[in-house]
Amino acid sequence: MKPYSVALAVVALLALAAPMASATALFPNATRAGAPSFEEDTQLANAVGSPLRSEAHKARDVWRHPYESLTFWGLAPGMTVIEIAPGGEAWWTEILLPYARATGGRYVAAYNDPRVPNYSDAARKGRADFDARFGVASVDFGMISGLGAADGSADLVLVARAFHNWARTEGQTDRYLAEFFRVLKPGGVLAVEQHRAPADSDVAVTAPNGYVPESYVIAAAQRAGFVLEARSELNANAADTRNHPFGVWTLPPVRRSAPPDQPANPDFDHRPYDAIGESDRMTLRFRKPA
Repeated sequence: MKPYSVALAVVALLALAAPMASATALFPNATRAGAPSFEEDTQLANAVGSPLRSEAHKARDVWRHPYESLTFWGLAPGMTVIEIAPGGEAWWTEILLPYARATGGRYVAAYNDPRVPNYSDAARKGRADFDARFGVASVDFGMISGLGAADGSADLVLVARAFHNWARTEGQTDRYLAEFFRVLKPGGVLAVEQHRAPADSDVAVTAPNGYVPESYVIAAAQRAGFVLEARSELNANAADTRNHPFGVWTLPPVRRSAPPDQPANPDFDHRPYDAIGESDRMTLRFRKPA
């Protein structure tokens, strides 16, 4: 059997078998497609296994399943992909950028807008360092600028672990999702990976700890015009209780041991949180109607 054959089979099965009860009850008009069929993608396998990726990032593949997740979302050769707020970590960038270059596609990083109030020198330097490191010219992304990409210019927009930040400012989630809808081509995909709160939780309570309910993301995307096409449990982690002293950042890879404005606590016992692993995450695929 070829490499990743098993992984692709798992993607298909998880997309079909993902529990839909809560989302279906809340959103009875949401359509749901069957699992897509993808051929094995050698270039994607090469990008995931590339020596250009840091060993620390590769070690996280067991939790984040990059090949399977990108296959589930429908990444294909020649696509224009916009990654929202890749930040200094650039975990997905190390895969998406070489893949785009190898397949005749285009990778676009949407970075923090320097026009926002209190834009720091550190943030400005972080964006410049990102552009220099990857040889890209990132586009503006923020409440003032919106998303600096043309209407209908992208095949796929990836949002990885950002909704908990937006949920804390009224109107921000809706503003950004409207922008994603605008820049996607008809039939384009909004791909979401996000720390997941319990289904019945209040987003105002959970967002400061890094988690949001799946229903919050689905409702916001549908308000923007997206269709919920499929959900997967690829990145689920039943061991994540979400009850951590410093929110999701108590878990790997951040492993916070003190509030963010205080120095690390050398006596903090990381072992129970390291045993959990990375967070429980939703993995969602939305489609802009053709």
